[in-house]
Amino acid sequence: MEATQNTLLSPLTITPRILIADDHSMIRKGLKLYLQVDLGYSDIQEVGNCNELMKELIRKKYTHLILDIILSDGSTLEVIPNICRVYPDLNILVFSMQPAEIYGEALKQYGIKYYISKTSGEEEILKSLNSFLKNENPPMRPSGIAHSDNPFTSLAPRELEILHYLLKGLGTKDIAESLNLKMNTVSTMKTRIFEKTSAVNIKELIELATLYNVNF
Repeated sequence: MEATQNTLLSPLTITPRILIADDHSMIRKGLKLYLQVDLGYSDIQEVGNCNELMKELIRKKYTHLILDIILSDGSTLEVIPNICRVYPDLNILVFSMQPAEIYGEALKQYGIKYYISKTSGEEEILKSLNSFLKNENPPMRPSGIAHSDNPFTSLAPRELEILHYLLKGLGTKDIAESLNLKMNTVSTMKTRIFEKTSAVNIKELIELATLYNVNF
């Protein structure tokens, strides 16, 4: 009976294998230091872009992924659906400057419950990282944080992908090629973005993004 119990308990004692994906070296080094010194983890690797991220996930089986939304070669919104499909047991935490009330809500569609703002205090970041790596439920967010008038909170993940490229000044054709979508699909989603945000042109969209701290 004792041997059977040990066998059943063993999966719970697996040491986390952690991958950090962020295009800023200082952020990666800082997170790694937190994880090593403050939380006592040692199996940690780093990558700086989406291409490196996907290669590293193939190279090694990780248990936990900490990533930003915007990397040097694109938005991780483009690869997250595939990551969740191919690596369903991988626990994912987003660590980003992007507003949680916009991106955090959208990412819940993929089962991603952990979202930490880079502007959070050290104590809050450490507490959230510790809970995440112990596979605990994320702490409840205080009610009333999200802005009910935020025009971007109703955007779906795919619309947020396209928003990123729109704000960078790309046209329909370039966006379609970047995301491997049909041009009419991109056009339809662009129309939805403008309707949902009530922006009449790209200038207004950029102004709204700046107002609500949507980085691009």
